[in-house]
Amino acid sequence: MPLGLLALAVGGFGIGLTEFVIMGLLPEVAADFGVSEAVAGHLISGYALSVAVGGVVLTAAAGRFDRKRVLMGLLLLFIAGNALSALASTYDVMLAGRIVAALCHGAFFGIGAVVAADLVAPGKRAAAIAMMFTGLTFANVLGVPVGTLIGQQFGWRATFWVITAIGVVALAGIAALVPASAGGRSGAGLRAELRAFRSPQVWFSIAITVLGFGGMFGAFTYIAYTLTEVGGFASTTVPWLLVLFGAGLVVGNTLGGRAADRALTPTLVTLLIALTAVLVVFALTADSKPATLASLILMGAFGFATVPGFQMRIMNHAASAPTMASGANIAAFNVGNALGAWLGGLAITAGLGFTAPIWIGAAVTAAGLVVLLVATAVERTAPGRTGADRDVPVAA
Repeated sequence: MPLGLLALAVGGFGIGLTEFVIMGLLPEVAADFGVSEAVAGHLISGYALSVAVGGVVLTAAAGRFDRKRVLMGLLLLFIAGNALSALASTYDVMLAGRIVAALCHGAFFGIGAVVAADLVAPGKRAAAIAMMFTGLTFANVLGVPVGTLIGQQFGWRATFWVITAIGVVALAGIAALVPASAGGRSGAGLRAELRAFRSPQVWFSIAITVLGFGGMFGAFTYIAYTLTEVGGFASTTVPWLLVLFGAGLVVGNTLGGRAADRALTPTLVTLLIALTAVLVVFALTADSKPATLASLILMGAFGFATVPGFQMRIMNHAASAPTMASGANIAAFNVGNALGAWLGGLAITAGLGFTAPIWIGAAVTAAGLVVLLVATAVERTAPGRTGADRDVPVAA
């Protein structure tokens, strides 16, 4: 394993921790600034919106620059944003710090995926991308519980200082361990990067990501209510139950990357079918504690196993200029998050109960499967395409 992948994973760990740890610290932050929890929630939604914007805009702006230097610059932005959050004297300053940190999120993972793919042989590219995303999965399994504990024991600002330090470690790691050859310029320019979006398959890939990942996240957004109100678990056990979900993320991410390297489209089809089935079973058996435990692990595993494949698919179809398309797909993950959470919230508001988001998640995931099958059929019938042309790894 190239050590540069480890440095990218550390960066992913810090960024994932920034995104998710605020959920466990929201009461403390709201009390400190004297705002309602609804207003404090803007620290989450504002972050997500900034991720989508930064994933496209910053990736486009950085297209002609050396990728390694861009990643280092993005981490400087990340460090500055988290330091600003830790020092914030008012809610508005805290929100500004969250936005600054979020701007680097989409661009880091988008550009980092291209760099990770360049660090390994063509047959191991999806596994390399999965390695980078391992940092994000470990942020959920270990980082969020530990970060929340630090915030509760030493104050929420201490957590953001720890995240800032992680950013410094990631910056030093990328500077020292990512070779210059893997961080070269795209050589394409903004026009060429934009031309990649002329391909229907690029847009198909974005839609598949939004739906395929959005279904799982819609179910996950309200999982605490499902566990306590339907499953009968005590609220104090929820953080530890989510560790099971996080463990599924880690395993799924690793195995999904390996499988995608062997056969990309069949892997994605299989995973989306399995994820839909798991969500349906979860919705039917949410009142059973043993079934819920199994569903949490499998939902995390099958849900995040799709991530390397989704990212690899769009990079394949934008092979001549993959950087901006890769960043756009990172933004698509966050659009899927927002879509799933919104639809699940509508169902709960309508009085359909706390299993309704899981049913909706299954339907949204199934829609992603349908789009993938349509995209595959279109690709096979496209003029000039042969069996050997499909699922070709992105060019170095």
